[in-house]
Amino acid sequence: MGIAGVGKTVSVNKFILDWVEGKYNQDITLIFPLPFRELNLITENCSLMGLLHEHFFSDPKELPSLPKGDGKVLFIFDGLDECRFTLSYKEGGKFTDVHKKTKVSKIITSLIKRHLVPSALIWITSRPAAASLIPRNYIDQVTEVRGFNDEQKEQYFKNNSSPEVAGNLISHIKKSRSLYIMCHIPVFCWISLTVLQPLLARENNDKTPTTLTGMYTSFLISQKKQMEEKYCAEPEPNSNTVSFDQIILKLGKLAFQQLEKGNLIFYKEDLEECGLDVRKGSLYSGLCTRMFQEEKVAARNVYSFVHLSVQEFLAALYVFMMGKGTEKLTWKLFQKPLFQLHKAAVEKALQSENGHLDLFLRFLLGLESDQSDLKGLLPGLELRTENMKNTVDYIKKKIEKEESVERTINLFHCLSELKDNFVEEIQKNLSSGNLSAQNLSSAQWSGLVFVLLMSEETQEMFELQKYRRSDEALMRLLPVIKNTRRAL
Repeated sequence: MGIAGVGKTVSVNKFILDWVEGKYNQDITLIFPLPFRELNLITENCSLMGLLHEHFFSDPKELPSLPKGDGKVLFIFDGLDECRFTLSYKEGGKFTDVHKKTKVSKIITSLIKRHLVPSALIWITSRPAAASLIPRNYIDQVTEVRGFNDEQKEQYFKNNSSPEVAGNLISHIKKSRSLYIMCHIPVFCWISLTVLQPLLARENNDKTPTTLTGMYTSFLISQKKQMEEKYCAEPEPNSNTVSFDQIILKLGKLAFQQLEKGNLIFYKEDLEECGLDVRKGSLYSGLCTRMFQEEKVAARNVYSFVHLSVQEFLAALYVFMMGKGTEKLTWKLFQKPLFQLHKAAVEKALQSENGHLDLFLRFLLGLESDQSDLKGLLPGLELRTENMKNTVDYIKKKIEKEESVERTINLFHCLSELKDNFVEEIQKNLSSGNLSAQNLSSAQWSGLVFVLLMSEETQEMFELQKYRRSDEALMRLLPVIKNTRRAL
């Protein structure tokens, strides 16, 4: 289990490679990797043996049956979050025949329930949001993939740039704790390197991004420049070339519509619904090759963004552009004043059971608070100067009432994207020792937890008696205590 892009599929591939090279797990006789993005494309009934013959063997005689006795068989189902069919565990009767045809979903659930090939080993990878699709009583072990640790983050920059550039990059990113934390995702390290390397090389680098939204906006600007340079270099520009604004709007529409549905992979019809013509080669040159990818799976093209955060950013940018009247407004969500739009977005993110709109919300609010950066991205954009105070106050009220630590932390990240100074005030009071003398409000308690969790080092000692005023306060501080070597 692990968030998008943190290295789950890489872990699977490394496991298989080590097995093939005879290094580890040699007690396993056969490994069958069956990614959900391939299984999604199977629409006709089939048997388990037929499925394996179709994907792994040129002749059915190569594997007439699965090994019995001591021969271990491992099935790897990669990307449960990409599954587009229903997995039902309530269907009556045991399905035990490996040669009998049925739905792919029933084959998978029968394997998980140990009705089909009871001795088989099953390895499933998933984002946390989708892990609940497998009932807990069928899970023997859960492993969390967390990506780069702090040492590996810094090693990435050292391996991909000069020592001087790496030092400047690391120093800059550490100034913004939220950016440094995000670097545990390998693809975010790549985005940071792409954005910051040229900016930090300048003498005047005042506009170097310090927020998550600023980083992704700068990344998109860098891709726009590359796209423009490519087309300018062509002796005869292609008349079918799609403009940057058009591509962004269409990709954003795709990103938003599919994010609402919880889809990370798309098909030709999904693209065409958003006005993206997959036959135009120019669509995938320049901008799209760095942000959007095409993959052939079982003779069918499958599309996705290079990382979920890129999809979330483009979805937020689309909503932002729609609010500017860039395209005819068709959804009720966009027919509201700015504060009502923000309020609706906050509510929708908080109601999400799996938190799949958290980053989208941070990006949307970040785009509203720092529109000057967007002028470099969309020169024709008319800046909106509406006061964000109502939005900030509304988020603080939600923090007062929110019981989930994870959702509260995301709301504080939203305040950071809005450049509100509430968190800085907490930090200042904490440093001066004033907080211990106050009867903290619910929002201040949450702010204290956020500040302590975002601190750079694991604390050697946390003096709980300074802050504890109630059992509620103790429960709120539990995440901090976990991040402390010793609590008094």
